[in-house]
Amino acid sequence: MISVEHEDGMTIVGVFGEFELADYRRFEDEVIAQLKQRGRLSLLMDLRDMVGLTVDVALEDIRFTRAHADAIGRIAILSERSGVAWTALLSQLFMDTEIQVFDAEPAARAWLSGGSGAEPGPEA
Repeated sequence: MISVEHEDGMTIVGVFGEFELADYRRFEDEVIAQLKQRGRLSLLMDLRDMVGLTVDVALEDIRFTRAHADAIGRIAILSERSGVAWTALLSQLFMDTEIQVFDAEPAARAWLSGGSGAEPGPEA
């Protein structure tokens, strides 16, 4: 299950439990709608309550990321798992977007807002 909110050019996505393809499709629809409205946005992905993701989500993420790489500003990922940091590093191979992993939401929001004092989590 996911939740999606929009705040001042930022899309905030929370993932709870298993991240499935239907959830990812909703995420895509929300991001595309915001891109049409704003032209460019930053993402805050809260993955702290994500249990896992299906293989089809991983494949769709690669496709979607490559198709919209130039329209996404920064991506801040909230997670305490080291595997997420590795995935973020691999994602940067497919896009020019800056991606950072954080363990605290205030630091992630500050970084997305352009603050230079925000430090990523220990595994980033």
